[in-house]
Amino acid sequence: MGNLNTEFLLRLLKTPSPSSDEVEIQKKWIHYVKDFADEIMTDNAGNAIGVLNPDANFKVLLAGHCDEIALVINRIDDEGYLHFDKMGGINPKAAVGMKTTVLGYNKEITGVIGVNAQHHGGLKDKFDLEDLFIDCGFTSKEEAEKYVQIGDLVVYKTDPEILMDRYVSGRGLDNRTGSFIVAEVLRKLKETGCKVGVYAASTVNEETNMGGAYFAAAGINPTMAIACDVTFATDYPGVNKNKHGDIRLEKGPVLAKGAPINRKINQLLEQAATKLTMDVQYELTPRMTGTDADKMRLTGKGVPVSLVSLPLRYMHSPVETASLQDMEEEIELLVTMINSLTGEESLNPLED
Repeated sequence: MGNLNTEFLLRLLKTPSPSSDEVEIQKKWIHYVKDFADEIMTDNAGNAIGVLNPDANFKVLLAGHCDEIALVINRIDDEGYLHFDKMGGINPKAAVGMKTTVLGYNKEITGVIGVNAQHHGGLKDKFDLEDLFIDCGFTSKEEAEKYVQIGDLVVYKTDPEILMDRYVSGRGLDNRTGSFIVAEVLRKLKETGCKVGVYAASTVNEETNMGGAYFAAAGINPTMAIACDVTFATDYPGVNKNKHGDIRLEKGPVLAKGAPINRKINQLLEQAATKLTMDVQYELTPRMTGTDADKMRLTGKGVPVSLVSLPLRYMHSPVETASLQDMEEEIELLVTMINSLTGEESLNPLED
């Protein structure tokens, strides 16, 4: 797909990165980014940040969170079955019958989320996570505790797939695609050169508390910040477009409009899109964005923010699906916009 580094994208997508334990994916992200960043920063939250032009006064922070939703073990019963709670927005119905990787304290273990056979009545109409369990083949609590303890994390056991050389599908595209995008923007800006400081952050904990974004913005004190996340595509059967809007794959990046969003940053993004003759789509975030942008905005003296999102089908399921073309266009849009900055821009909406 053009210049898109799908090998790096798939490497990230194959790496478990449950919210609260993103160390392994951050190591891979740093290993890739260090070849073109002027500087690599980390912090006590676990963020990984690649920097260009660290001495520049005008600082642009790009935040794409690398954590994925997960399960967390909260009980091991006498027969060795593992019971769990959610680490982020897990859909219980999507979990039924899935294979899992239990990231045990002693070793990784494969398990399955059992489901009552239809012959025995099947699942009840209304159920929640506490009605489900993981079967790893253990025969007792004692055997299970040799590998697993309370608080160990679990992800679905799936590999990302490329569909028709057009889309990528798998778990945790929300938002390892964002972590990928900010790295690629930094790489291309290194090639083209830019006048401002750029801080590409692979942030942590967005799915649970957005604390990584707060640490990143508080530590960097950026002039402006852009969250690079995903948003709900509505281009598949069963979605009410009148209620949820009309967002489609391969129709371009999605810009947010609402109270948290700095209009001047959006204007810069729209000017870049016009220069590229690129289509963009819009979503409404009237009060909050539900992304890293919300936490970055409220750090220090306040940070002007915007949100650029990748359309995503089947949010928070094991088969989230996004367009490679949309990723490529989002990268191009951000590179073009940042390259247009002189460092003298005012983001105050009351100033011309």
